[in-house]
Amino acid sequence: MSIPGMNQTGAGEPAPTAMHKHWERLRGVLLDTVLPPVVVGGLLLLLWELLSTQSGSTLPPPSRVVADTRELIVHPFYNHGGNDVGMGWQILASLERVAYGYLLAVIAGISLGVLVGKSTWAMRGLDPIFQVLRTVPPLAWLPISLAAFQASNPSAIFVIFITAIWPIIINTSVGVRNIPEDYQNVARVLRLNGWENFTRIMLPAAAPYVFSGLRIGIGLSWLAIVAAEMLIGGIGIGFFIWDAWNASMISDIVLALIYVGIVGFLLDRLVALLGRLVTRGTAV
Repeated sequence: MSIPGMNQTGAGEPAPTAMHKHWERLRGVLLDTVLPPVVVGGLLLLLWELLSTQSGSTLPPPSRVVADTRELIVHPFYNHGGNDVGMGWQILASLERVAYGYLLAVIAGISLGVLVGKSTWAMRGLDPIFQVLRTVPPLAWLPISLAAFQASNPSAIFVIFITAIWPIIINTSVGVRNIPEDYQNVARVLRLNGWENFTRIMLPAAAPYVFSGLRIGIGLSWLAIVAAEMLIGGIGIGFFIWDAWNASMISDIVLALIYVGIVGFLLDRLVALLGRLVTRGTAV
């Protein structure tokens, strides 16, 4: 018979409560997940501060970056007209271009990937072309897009599209080709039509490969838009960096790079989370 206030082992120690277990799990998360990057990040900032305060250093230390960019940090959404807007609006303008180009790449990339994965003839005809075009650097497409669209915004969207589409095509086609034959046999037994086969068999089975391509694609999209905006001008985080360089505002550039890294990380985590939800944890 158990005695209230004692654990089941009879050792005389109180049984751990639900709140105690919760705090133990939270403590484990803090020690294993949060503490290591905080410690390493703090050490890197300290090293940066020490190196940048040496005589002859041309880069500002973290303390000076914070002091120089305080207004940009505190007021990210100011708008003084024209291109003189806060960092928040700059990032949102870049994200809008990425959204358009990336969504177009997702639609076209998955469609072409399924075609190449299902059709041997299409694979033999299109795969060599894809392998050649995907090696072209993203910014090399910018002059062609400017000549074709005669406008900077659609040109930047095209650069995003042409950058993101290749990993989506390649990973989707690999996923379709690796669908087990048993799945196709099930489709034949159930007499699924083309659309049902596509939505119930093909896409779920290839989803881990597809989302691997989508994660690569979103990362490349964010990299490409920053570089493209340096050349096309207007509102955007890439042009903000280039404009800050022309004005010798190095602290602004450092802050922009930090924001670029954070946004890129969040975009990758968002696509990864969506992949885990869709594939029930099987996507990377």
